[in-house]
Amino acid sequence: MKKILAASLLCVGCGAFAQEELKIGAIVTLSGAGAAWGQAMLYAAELAADDVNAKGGLDVGGRKYKVKVVAYDDKYQAGEAVTAANRLVFEDKVKYVIGPVGSAAALAVGPIMEKNKVVMLTLGFTDKALAADKPFSFRPNLTTMETSQPQIDWIVKAKNIKKVGALFPNDETGQQIAQDLEKAYAKAGAQMNAKEFFERERVDMMPLLTRIMAKGVDAIELDGNAPGTAGLIVKQARELGFKGHIIRSGGPATAEIVNVAGVGATNGMLVNTPIDPANAEVKAYAERYFGKYKKRMNGFSPAFYDGTRMLFQAMGQAGTATDTDKVRVALEGIKDFRGILGTLNWTGKEVYGSNHQISAPFYVARVQDGQEVVESTCSLSACK
Repeated sequence: MKKILAASLLCVGCGAFAQEELKIGAIVTLSGAGAAWGQAMLYAAELAADDVNAKGGLDVGGRKYKVKVVAYDDKYQAGEAVTAANRLVFEDKVKYVIGPVGSAAALAVGPIMEKNKVVMLTLGFTDKALAADKPFSFRPNLTTMETSQPQIDWIVKAKNIKKVGALFPNDETGQQIAQDLEKAYAKAGAQMNAKEFFERERVDMMPLLTRIMAKGVDAIELDGNAPGTAGLIVKQARELGFKGHIIRSGGPATAEIVNVAGVGATNGMLVNTPIDPANAEVKAYAERYFGKYKKRMNGFSPAFYDGTRMLFQAMGQAGTATDTDKVRVALEGIKDFRGILGTLNWTGKEVYGSNHQISAPFYVARVQDGQEVVESTCSLSACK
């Protein structure tokens, strides 16, 4: 009888210390052209979850939560993203989502997130991803809108660029980036006088490149293309004999481009990068990333690692993991967050109608022997 009573008391004690589970959803591209970006976002969320779980869970309002990341592959397609969003919201009951990767997918799932008050940290580059009437949508990464002008000003002047050609995917992402870049190059004193749009499945870029090169361009712009596609463009451009500059003014993908195009073809390429290779914290994160996943870190990953950590901090400050109205207000109110990328703040009200766009340092690097060598350090106002 005493043993039964003792067991009952132990059971009551166990219930008192039971840990709750907090699910973080991820709508990310894990197969196809954008897989490197989707994996970077997913792994960032998982590593941030590992941090808090290693400390006994995420402490929110006196409760401890074990964080679990639930991920679905959207295959870089808006329809697949909507399916994943509905599954996460209505079956998995998540209140927080990392992703999607693409602009079309971000716009497609946005109404579901807003209606159900799900906080979304998206990568989507479209300027329509953020708005005053989208209070639950945030973007922890910089986009072409933020980075193009300061870095293109610097590149055009430093490299004496006059005429630029570019290939863009024929979708929301490509069209938005083409529009941003055309304005940025014009303002910097250069002309984007050759543009070609293509379906993302296309692999033979030579006819498009031939038309671009016939316009006498002295640079080819890669921004807007998935890493594997960008590698094909570089490889085929060099095979056609293009000797000019190759520029990627957005979307970290150097490792993947080098893998496809080869070291020789990529030497001298100028790329936007959100990370400084000399940053010790990012270097340690990259080593941890490789140690767990056996893959080189994609440059988007630190932004989503910092973004997920900011989300966790917002829950702590709000004192709740369930009331997303309070959490999104707390997230927007975070100032001078010490991330591995540097000091982070929210900006964007003048452009998007809300301060849900991250402000972070970024860099222009030259690719040499497969590695990035920083040539200029940038803020949202200028590169030096």
